[in-house]
Amino acid sequence: MQAIVRDTYGSADVLELEEIDRPVVGDDEVLLRVHGSSVNMADRLILRGEPYVLRLMLGLFRPRSRGVGQDVAGRVEAVGSNVNDWVVGDELYGEVTFGATWAEYVAAP
Repeated sequence: MQAIVRDTYGSADVLELEEIDRPVVGDDEVLLRVHGSSVNMADRLILRGEPYVLRLMLGLFRPRSRGVGQDVAGRVEAVGSNVNDWVVGDELYGEVTFGATWAEYVAAP
């Protein structure tokens, strides 16, 4: 699948479109085929690693996760074994905190 990723903190110049593996769904997650995602102020701050105290969670010198984006709208493609509220085919929207929603698929809790 294709996804927007980054390996360092910085402006939008650090973003790259790459072919990566599709996420594996955990027991408490759903796999969404992303139909839409947005860019908000939180995405901008996370991309830049600001405020610096945020880096204690995200990675001190470089991001722990290559993915970016939090807001998502999409269709459920798979559900984990502990998921009872959603079924394949449901359409959802929401936020995946520190997620990777700028991609074709995202695993969401």
